[in-house]
Amino acid sequence: MGSTSVEVTSVTVRYFAAARAAAGTEAELVETAPHSTVAQLVRQLADQHGEKLADVLERCSYLVDGIAASDRAVRLPGGGTVDILPPFAGG
Repeated sequence: MGSTSVEVTSVTVRYFAAARAAAGTEAELVETAPHSTVAQLVRQLADQHGEKLADVLERCSYLVDGIAASDRAVRLPGGGTVDILPPFAGG
C-alpha cells in the first residue's frame, strides 16, 4: 500500500502596520511548496486572505530571515521568517 505525499515546508510570516490590519493577524505559519519564492508566497497569501491584503502586498517590502528581498524571485528557506513591511509614512 503506497502513499503519495506532497512535500511542503513552512515559513513564519509576520505582518506589520497596514499588512497586519489587512491580514487580520500579526503572524502566521504558512505551508509552501519546497523552494517557493517570495512572489509565490505573495500570491498564496493574496489568495488566502483576499483582495484587501492583495492590494497592500503590491506596495510592500519583504525581509527573508532579516535580509531585504529586493527581488521577489528570492527563494524561501524552510523554517524561515518573512517580514511584510508596507511603506511607512513620515520619517
